[in-house]
Amino acid sequence: MELKQIGIISSPYSKKGDAPKQGRFSNELSQITIFEEYLDGLDSIEKHSHLFVLYWFDKAERDKLKGIPPGKTEERGVFTIRSPIRPNPIALCLVELIKVEGNILTVKWLDALDGSPLLDIKPFLSETDCIK
Repeated sequence: MELKQIGIISSPYSKKGDAPKQGRFSNELSQITIFEEYLDGLDSIEKHSHLFVLYWFDKAERDKLKGIPPGKTEERGVFTIRSPIRPNPIALCLVELIKVEGNILTVKWLDALDGSPLLDIKPFLSETDCIK
């Protein structure tokens, strides 16, 4: 298996504990810089108001299989919570796309730490991503 970093995230969150527990709880703006070799992948992205951003929790612990969710007291399995502590620390965050300038996306609701490696971006499609 081989992952390729396609960009980097610039956010106002510099260390663990700075970022909100869920990005939707903050209106802070972040920027996603797409590396030049992946620029063609942004074609028509401005047609989408919301995106899923997949990034790497590069500062997360990877050796635990249980954690305590915010506001709870009992441990749960990492596959039942959204903690960054997991075997493969891949983050998924729904963001609102604010603007596109070349290879830089400005977004709202991203909960990534500054400097986090970007893995992928996918459009949010309400007809596919919402269960009725």
